[in-house]
Amino acid sequence: MGTLSLALRFARRDLRGGVKGLRIVLACLALGVAAITAVGTLRAGVNAGIAADGARILGGEVEVTSTAGPLPDAVRDWARARGARTSDIVQMRAMAVAADGERTLVELKAVDGAYPLFGELRLDPPGPLLPGQVVVERVVADRLGIAPGATLRLGEARLTLRGTIAAEPDKVASPAILGPRAMIAMADLAATALIQPGSLVTHELRMDLPDGADRRAFAEDLRAAFPGTGWRVRTADAAAPAVNRFVDRAAFFLTLASLTALLVGGIGVATGVRSWLDQRARTIATLRCLGAAPGLIFATYLMQVLALAALGIGIGLLAGFGLTMAGAAALADALPVPPRIGLYPEPLALAALYGLLTALAFALWPLGRAMEIPGAALFRDALQPSGARPRIMLVAATAAAGAALAALVIGTAENRAFAGLFVAGAVATLILFRIGALALMDTARRFRFIRRPSVRLGLANLHRPGSPTPLILVSLGIGLTTLAAIALIEGNLRRQIAEQLPDAAPNFYFIDIQSDQVREFDRVAAAQPSVTEVKRVPSLRARIVAVNGTPAEEVRTTPETAWALRGDRGLTYAATPPDGTRLVQGTWWAADYRGEPLVSFDANLARGWGVGIGDTVTVNVLGRDIALRIANLRDIEWRGLGINFVLVASPGLLDLAPHTHIATVRSDTAREGAVLRAISEAFPNVSGIRVRDALEQVAELLGRIGTALSATASLTLAAGALVLAGAVAAGQRRRVRDAVVLKTVGATRAQIRRAFLVEFGLLGATAGVIAAGVGTAASWGVVTYIMRADWVFLPGTLAAVVLACTALTLAFGYAGTALALRAKPAPLLRNE
Repeated sequence: MGTLSLALRFARRDLRGGVKGLRIVLACLALGVAAITAVGTLRAGVNAGIAADGARILGGEVEVTSTAGPLPDAVRDWARARGARTSDIVQMRAMAVAADGERTLVELKAVDGAYPLFGELRLDPPGPLLPGQVVVERVVADRLGIAPGATLRLGEARLTLRGTIAAEPDKVASPAILGPRAMIAMADLAATALIQPGSLVTHELRMDLPDGADRRAFAEDLRAAFPGTGWRVRTADAAAPAVNRFVDRAAFFLTLASLTALLVGGIGVATGVRSWLDQRARTIATLRCLGAAPGLIFATYLMQVLALAALGIGIGLLAGFGLTMAGAAALADALPVPPRIGLYPEPLALAALYGLLTALAFALWPLGRAMEIPGAALFRDALQPSGARPRIMLVAATAAAGAALAALVIGTAENRAFAGLFVAGAVATLILFRIGALALMDTARRFRFIRRPSVRLGLANLHRPGSPTPLILVSLGIGLTTLAAIALIEGNLRRQIAEQLPDAAPNFYFIDIQSDQVREFDRVAAAQPSVTEVKRVPSLRARIVAVNGTPAEEVRTTPETAWALRGDRGLTYAATPPDGTRLVQGTWWAADYRGEPLVSFDANLARGWGVGIGDTVTVNVLGRDIALRIANLRDIEWRGLGINFVLVASPGLLDLAPHTHIATVRSDTAREGAVLRAISEAFPNVSGIRVRDALEQVAELLGRIGTALSATASLTLAAGALVLAGAVAAGQRRRVRDAVVLKTVGATRAQIRRAFLVEFGLLGATAGVIAAGVGTAASWGVVTYIMRADWVFLPGTLAAVVLACTALTLAFGYAGTALALRAKPAPLLRNE
């Protein structure tokens, strides 16, 4: 206790002199903690907003959804008997056609008079939506060139455009995906003639429960009252599960980017602490010579580091909270619901814990090293660093702090396997850049024969004792590796969309083709002069309800294959293998097969679910459960955007069920409008989806994602720049001394400047080359194995990374050199 008390007194007195030497430590910790705080708080605020506004988002406290057909009146009677108010919604896709023939795909929503149960539907101009009227999103009116009062045809119905939709309260839970929204009164739905047997239609019944009613109990009672229907029942507590998953995953990846910045900041912590201890070398030496024990030295400076770390963490928490509000304002249009900004203890505590563990993991080593150096050695350590190493207990403590940091990253991650790979990749990248630094130093050492003084001196600076080469390479390298990988991933995805997919993809998808329309559809489509190919297959809607008898919600899957168990899936049947089928296991059934229902299944999903030949997948089709036995596994090529189904069943049972057909049409791009007009005029109930429009939306989304990822990755580069600035500042005394000595012995300013630029130019170029290599390997792995796309090398992107790194390093190096050259020789020489 006496040692701790004395250490506390020493630490308090030492801190009175200011924290000038630890400013980089403060900045690095504050930057990383602020980023993690902002991401965590924004995530908590969005989730709180979804939870608080669940009924508005869902449109009711309980919702029942059916894709097999309209919900029976018995459900409404059951709900109303228990005091619930009800509202019916019907959603589908349709072609909106203006009077002049212009047309566009819309997501049609038919609502009853009780809509909305929660929230407010705001129209422009204000007022109710009446029978005979239609309202649309403004983009529909702009595309078709129509104004209120115009006539708009939906299917067979001709309706008057009342105005535009200013706000749709339940848009998050029922988003318009392939087209903008159009809304009509339920009374007009029959006149459209869009609902045919097997049409892709979603029927929803929403309920407002009596005050005090338990939503979950109500939902469970409803499921028990109507078992085996295949309906989807959800409550306002889980109003938008897809949005929650998106927010959680986005926050996960943004947190990893923030952790990368904090990791780089940890290197800055180690640099700042070591530089700060170097500045106190004489003080430490004096204490050691006066009999201070190593433990006292360690405790004194550990207290100071922890105090500064607490200050940096506090600054980061405050700055992160401010960033949260700024981010919420900037992303107001992109976020699904307005976040409820507030003080959420969990993300704040998590960010603080990340900062503390980072500070300990990177500060214990230089502190332990300082306590082990004898007093006399400390006086000469700046010119000839001692080989002292921390004691084994401190080495173990450092390792424990690092392990705790890794465990925290993995333990709090949504995808722990990916988080584990992130930790392993971060460690491997640190080691690789360290090896690269040693290789650069060894290479520079081998070029002693160069006669040009400035070049020789610059090379010598790379491998001299106390050289910042390892530090600069590691600090810059991680941030640049992240940027290079993200740039290459985004570039490859853009290339897939902009160059490859349009050539391989059809021009149109046509859905809701009735069975009695298929021959006429084929004839009309093929009759168009520009059409070169028409492919058509039967299509049903099915929900996977069990795998090998295990309910879908209990099936253990890999994260990347869980999507197939959520929502409806497309289902078709075929007597012979469709074009392009690639079987990887099993055989196809005979063309005249009429036995037990079989299915050809996606091989990737089978691996993720742990199923194979002979296993069963139970699907619900039109309210009936059908067990399909897996006969073979297919490797599905999704990138061509042709007609592909996860489930291809054998004929004999499904061909008797009411269903529609889906078709792809390939035509001359310049004649797409004529093709769409001819088919939609002949078949008003058939909706045409232009593939190019969908690709443009995907490209726009990728652009936004790429911008967000690049912005978060730039945090890592900002942390690297801070560390680089710290490294330059830490070596400034040495640089000033070198410049003074060189000028004294006759070196010109230009020679000294060139020597330092050689040093920093080689450092930046080496860091850029290694970052480009590691980023290339990382992007190849992500694109090839995670996104399952073709990867191509993009030399221009990597050249930009290398040049940016070299320029950044030269800029910091030149700034430090310019300051060193201003130093007057006389004062320094007199004090040495």
